Amino acid sequence: MATSRSNTTVIVVGGGGTIGSSTALHLVRSGYTPSNITVLDTYPIPSTQSAGNDLNKIMGVRLQNPVDLQLSLEARQMWKEDDLFKSFFHNTGRLDCAHGEKGIAGLQQAYQALLDANAGLERTNYWLDSPDAILSKIPLLDRSQIHGWKAIFSSDGGWLAAAKAINAIGEFLLKAGVKFNFGSAGSFEQPLLAEGTCIGVETVDGTKYYADKVVLAAGAWSPVLVDLQEQCVSKAWVYAHMQLTPQEAAEYKDCPVVYHGDYGFFFEPNEHGVIKVCDEFPGFTRFKECQPFGADKPKRVSVPRSKAKHPTDTYPDASEVSIRKAVATFLPKFKEKELFNRSLCWCTDTADAALLICEHPEWKNFILATGDSGHSFKLLPNIGKHVVELLEGTLAEDLAQAWKWRPGTGDALKSRRAAPAKDLADMPGWKHDEAARAKL
Repeated sequence: MATSRSNTTVIVVGGGGTIGSSTALHLVRSGYTPSNITVLDTYPIPSTQSAGNDLNKIMGVRLQNPVDLQLSLEARQMWKEDDLFKSFFHNTGRLDCAHGEKGIAGLQQAYQALLDANAGLERTNYWLDSPDAILSKIPLLDRSQIHGWKAIFSSDGGWLAAAKAINAIGEFLLKAGVKFNFGSAGSFEQPLLAEGTCIGVETVDGTKYYADKVVLAAGAWSPVLVDLQEQCVSKAWVYAHMQLTPQEAAEYKDCPVVYHGDYGFFFEPNEHGVIKVCDEFPGFTRFKECQPFGADKPKRVSVPRSKAKHPTDTYPDASEVSIRKAVATFLPKFKEKELFNRSLCWCTDTADAALLICEHPEWKNFILATGDSGHSFKLLPNIGKHVVELLEGTLAEDLAQAWKWRPGTGDALKSRRAAPAKDLADMPGWKHDEAARAKL
């Protein structure tokens, strides 16, 4: 029987996260039979191991790599218009700030790139040349903290209710009839191969699932599961939450996302008055000896540590200092407030910050969909469409070139960040297993 969308079977590994859930969604939307789609993940959607299972993420058009503009514009339209996604986009605007000669020069370069993109972005992005101009967009900032600052204000930016959006996809997929398996029955152990062709997946509990196509969209866990030949290095970033009173939260309602590369960023309070604050730094690694499938011997890989499995984990002591610095800069009136839900959030960087979405060069029908590089959640509505195009052999050439298998082409440990990541082994304060056991 000839293969078609209606009879092709697909397994999505990591389908509880950003790229995986989007892929499953677009398989259904493209006409694949829902009962022929199997979503595997260690945790139910939205997977608590996914970076996308978060209070909020930034939405904005920034030119990270050659195809980012096209993807960002696609995503922006879907966040605004698609019935499944539009309620999760909070179009509060986005303020990107800088100070100092080097910081302002970089910001001016980013602004000029937006103007030169020939995409109408000059109508939604504005240069703010002084603290007065910045305060006109967000008067809640403290003038004494923003001396010498300049900024780009993006009226088409804002924030995305991340976990809620992935959960909405999950509800859609469940209602449509997609199959789900979680726990040890959903945790990838290895691909099933026959003469160089992937014919399915075996999970940790020994269950074997067979399919015509397998998509590995396991985010920061991808380099641990299969050998990606150092194309991806998984890193953690940090955040903490603050609880505002109803009166305080009302004052910050509709506040733009404020970002500064030297300090971090914060978001409008959610409906419960919780503000998320992040610092900005090159990330943390956690290198361990392990042997991903396909590697001929054990190797050092940056291995995420799941907060779902280790709920007492927080972040390093150094992060408390930098988060407090961000609060003192952006929200000085709240600098005495208690922080809670201090957390590590794991992503995986490629050397050039472009995605790794391609067929594995040695395993036919085994598709990699990873390498988010910390800026891919905004693509939740549309990235799965392009993964489906890859499955069907119709992916546009510019996307295929940007996302191809490319070992040895750069340093994913540093990627395009200011410096290489520091390893968590050298950072005290984040791991609390012993303290937790002592209280029992």
